[in-house]
Amino acid sequence: MTRVYDMGGRFGDGAVVPEAEHVKFHADWHPRALAITLACGSLGLWNIDISRHAREGLSPNDYGRFSYYEKWIAALADLLVETGALSRDELERGAADGTSDLAEKRLAAAAVAGVLAKGGPATRPSNVAPLFAVGDTVNIRSMPENVMVPGGHTRLPGYAAGATATVIRLHGAHVLPDSNAHRMGEAPEPLYAVALKARDIWAHPEHPEDEVILDLWQSYLAAP
Repeated sequence: MTRVYDMGGRFGDGAVVPEAEHVKFHADWHPRALAITLACGSLGLWNIDISRHAREGLSPNDYGRFSYYEKWIAALADLLVETGALSRDELERGAADGTSDLAEKRLAAAAVAGVLAKGGPATRPSNVAPLFAVGDTVNIRSMPENVMVPGGHTRLPGYAAGATATVIRLHGAHVLPDSNAHRMGEAPEPLYAVALKARDIWAHPEHPEDEVILDLWQSYLAAP
């Protein structure tokens, strides 16, 4: 199934034009959108994969017309209502009904730098043994779908589905987004960097021998 956000290699969207390195925000409210999204993440009501899936779950019409940070804010509003942090009425009124039980979890300004510096590592111990080694040839799953949840979140891009790749690095075991995005547990498994030739994934590549490097989970891969 084609998803509106799975745009990699899609024809007709125009060239990717890099911006000047110093450009980070295009409007005064953009840094506020980033800040409030990070602050709400500290409430512990969702994880990064759930938040990504919330953005992907926006209606195709909204996803297509919203700017980057409009997608963030729209998804955040959905998550706040879905998890009960806010009611829809509170959100529409722009005012809370009293003090929230989550107030004690708020991210204080003095703690922001430390939280950002700590990051959110996704490496985990796992009982799933690696099946592949550096140099192995692997087949990428032909259907870029979440096999556990119909229409669910996955990190397998559509343009790579069904391609053959070469393992160039084992990153260790990482949280599986396909499970974590749906509150089904972290389900860590081996994560590999794999290399694909441009000629193997696009019909008319400008540079056929260029490589595309993807980080893919073991359950996305199979032996030839």
